[in-house]
Amino acid sequence: MAVELTVVGSINVDFVARLERLPRPGETVAARQFGRYPGGKGANQAIAAARLGAEVTMVGAVGEDDLAELALSGLRAAGVRLELERRGQTGLALIYLDADGETEIAVVAGANAELSPREVEGAVLCQLEVPDEVVLAAAAKASFFALNAAPARPLPLEPDLLVVNRLEYELARSGRLVAVTYGADGAVLYEHGVQVAGSASRPIVAVDGTGAGDAFTACLVVSLLEGRPYEEALRRACTAGAYAAATLGAQPSLPGTVELEAWL
Repeated sequence: MAVELTVVGSINVDFVARLERLPRPGETVAARQFGRYPGGKGANQAIAAARLGAEVTMVGAVGEDDLAELALSGLRAAGVRLELERRGQTGLALIYLDADGETEIAVVAGANAELSPREVEGAVLCQLEVPDEVVLAAAAKASFFALNAAPARPLPLEPDLLVVNRLEYELARSGRLVAVTYGADGAVLYEHGVQVAGSASRPIVAVDGTGAGDAFTACLVVSLLEGRPYEEALRRACTAGAYAAATLGAQPSLPGTVELEAWL
């Protein structure tokens, strides 16, 4: 039986410019390619979880504009159930992507900043591209609450699972389980401050790191909800993140069960 998960978070459109190298302050660099794609950390993680077999509900907000349907297209294609609010302008992200897969990203919250707080039961996954009160309300009645603290800021909350990278860990480190990602160096999982699992990352040629953290987070959450041991869950999550980083695009790079098992 598939696990059930509600994702409360951001839904965006990504405006992506591919460059040979990232610009220095004040510098103009010619782009090789430009595209518009559905994105947002909440939407990305919802799609990633659905592709891994979970039954997913997405709670979020999009605008009353012509970007909304593009923003929702990936969620619809993945079979995610949508509980939406319509508020002004759809959120967007401006992304520079260089030839080595490194990125610079600016996020315009738009409708995401106006999402209404609501209590959610069952397993819930949030990120921090929505207001604090939305995250706190979503956690209040959840039976399992996972938080990807990105972009990082402290909250008066101890989730069942906190997922952070090495920089975010400096600002947010409270959780029963805490997963810290180190990019090419893998990840570590702590329980009540004690390391309980560690995993290397599969060696890859990085193409686009935009969705790697979302793939990792969703895979770790789904694996834990499926009852997998910590070591196995973390290894699967690291593999999902590596797959995403080796594939162009945020949502197109999120692996399904077939792709993940092949890489494992």
